[in-house]
Amino acid sequence: MKKKKKVKMIYVYIGIVILLFGFIFVLNNSGKVNALYDKPVSELNPETRKQLDDPNYQNIILPAELDSMVADKEDFFVYLYASDCMHCQNTTPKLMPLAEELGIELPQFNLREFPTYFNKYNVEYTPTLAYFKEGVQVDKLEGGLAAEGTTSGYSLNDYKAFFNKYSGADPQ
Repeated sequence: MKKKKKVKMIYVYIGIVILLFGFIFVLNNSGKVNALYDKPVSELNPETRKQLDDPNYQNIILPAELDSMVADKEDFFVYLYASDCMHCQNTTPKLMPLAEELGIELPQFNLREFPTYFNKYNVEYTPTLAYFKEGVQVDKLEGGLAAEGTTSGYSLNDYKAFFNKYSGADPQ
């Protein structure tokens, strides 16, 4: 009888230790500020959290930087997307390598984390690839890559032509 009691107590102690480690882990990660978004990971949309280590979502800009680019009247492309948008999730892994191949700096702005920017830049659909000239949005491609077997959406050649149109590159 004593042996059963000792075994039971060992399991209780092991359970307590596991709970304590779990609690410490949760506390450490809940307030951890993410470098890309400058806010605690616990405050990010679940789909954004899934993308934190994805190499296709590492050129994130924050509202202050986007606002500064506009205020400074810069010429730039920006990719406006929502982390939970299936069209964005289909487009981003193909668009980012294309931009890199063409030598285009393409900052990414996650509208799901900063939803007031949907209205600020008149974004009806995500993803949206926009071009700003002297801080003013002059053109955009709204919507993602056409899904296989459909005709609605863009092709990679459409995106390439858009980049070439505004980057001064020769269309090929």
